[in-house]
Amino acid sequence: MGKCYSLDLRDRVIERVSAGQSRREAARHFAVSPSFAVKLLARHRKTGGSPPAKQGRPKGCGKLEPHRAFLIGCVRQKPDITMPELARGLQESCHVEVTPASLSRFLCKAGFTYKKNAAGIGARTLGCKKGETGLESFTPAPHAA
Repeated sequence: MGKCYSLDLRDRVIERVSAGQSRREAARHFAVSPSFAVKLLARHRKTGGSPPAKQGRPKGCGKLEPHRAFLIGCVRQKPDITMPELARGLQESCHVEVTPASLSRFLCKAGFTYKKNAAGIGARTLGCKKGETGLESFTPAPHAA
């Protein structure tokens, strides 16, 4: 995703056009694309301001969000569930078809991590909260002499 131009630059382009230059001339002067200047001035005329619009998808409106409780419940019930198994379960119970990769991204955003134990068996766990290390309840085993 691209980065927005600064508010200062936006204001200077608007001032230059307001002073009588064309949008394309102002764009050339500030080394920005002509479409930026045209769209900026249209936005300024419509809203009266120059801040950029929000980028990206709003939180909580994805395909999986309505099924959040079901998915998290499945993972808590069976922490070592595979993503293809979870996708099949979602298909069978909710009639929603998704890829295993999108389920994995969804669970990572929900705070779950994938850890393997010493035997190489993986399980999804809820990550530590901010400020915690995960070692608060850890008691080391006594060393043999």
